[in-house]
Amino acid sequence: MVRETRLSPADFIYPIFVTREQAGPIKGMPNQFRYTIDGALRAAQEAEEAGASGILLFGIPESKDATGTHALSPSGVIPDTLRAIKNAGLDLVLITDVCLCSYTSHGHCGVIHDGKLSNDATLPLLAEMARIHADSGADIVAPSGMMDHQVSAIREMLDSAAHQDVSILSYSAKYASAFYGPFRDAAGGAPQFGDRKTHQMDPCNAREALREIAMDIEEGADMVMIKPALAYLDVIRQARDRWPEVPLVAYNVSGEYSMLKAAAMQNYVDESAAILEVLTSIRRAGAQSIITYHALEAARLLNQPTQ
Repeated sequence: MVRETRLSPADFIYPIFVTREQAGPIKGMPNQFRYTIDGALRAAQEAEEAGASGILLFGIPESKDATGTHALSPSGVIPDTLRAIKNAGLDLVLITDVCLCSYTSHGHCGVIHDGKLSNDATLPLLAEMARIHADSGADIVAPSGMMDHQVSAIREMLDSAAHQDVSILSYSAKYASAFYGPFRDAAGGAPQFGDRKTHQMDPCNAREALREIAMDIEEGADMVMIKPALAYLDVIRQARDRWPEVPLVAYNVSGEYSMLKAAAMQNYVDESAAILEVLTSIRRAGAQSIITYHALEAARLLNQPTQ
C-alpha cells in the first residue's frame, strides 16, 4: 500500500541483435542470442506478449570496411528487420542503434583519419544511417557513438526527410566502462586498436554527464540515456532531479547482466529476486525506461499472479 517505486513490464526495452549469417547463442550472455531476421521477429513478438514497451535493434553486417558502408544500405539487416516487424503489426516501439562500430573493420564508432577518430567526418554518416532507419520504419533512432553534435546533425536530416515524428533517444552520458565486454562479443564491435576514452565519458565524472545531457537536449534530443546503469545510479538521480520533465532511459548493460547470471549459476543469489531488485533500483534512481537483457524474464516474473 505504501510502496514508493513500482516496476512494470512496460518499463522495459529489450535489446535484439540481428544478423544474416552468424545467428546463435552469445558467448558470455546466457539466454541471449544473435537472431536472423525471422528470429528477431519472433523475439519481438515475445517482447510484445511479455508487455515490454519496445525493442532496441543492433545490426551485425555481412562484411565490414573502414567507413562502415553496410550501415548506409537501405537493404541492410536493420532496415529489412524493421520492415518485417512493421509488417507484422506488433504493438512495440521500434528503436535502432545508430553507430558505426559494428560496421567498421577497425571497430571504432566513426571515420578514422591519421589514426584518430574524426568527429566531424562521422556526423553525416550517422545522419544518413538514421534517415535510412526512419525510412524503414524506426519510431526512435538512438545515436550511441558520443560524437559531438550528433543529435543536431540527425535532427536536421530527419526533419529535411519529412521524419519530424521520428524521435531521438541520445546516449547522452555513455561512460568508458568496463561492463561492455559481452556486448562487444555479441555485436562484433570491439575496437581493433586504441580505446574509446577520447569520446566516451570518464567514470570519475558526474558533472560532465549533466553538461553532455544539457547539450543534447538543446540540440533536440527527445529522450536521453545514461549507460551503464548500476555503477551510475547517482548520475541517473542527478539527471532526473535536474530535468524532471525529460524522458530518461538507463541501459542495464551486458556486463551487469552477465555478472548477475554468473552469481545465480553459483547459487550466490536468488536470481529472480535479484533481477527485480536490480531493475527496481534503476527505476528508483529516476529512470523512466530501462534497456535490459532481463526484460523478458523480468516481465514474466512481474506478470505472475501473487500468492
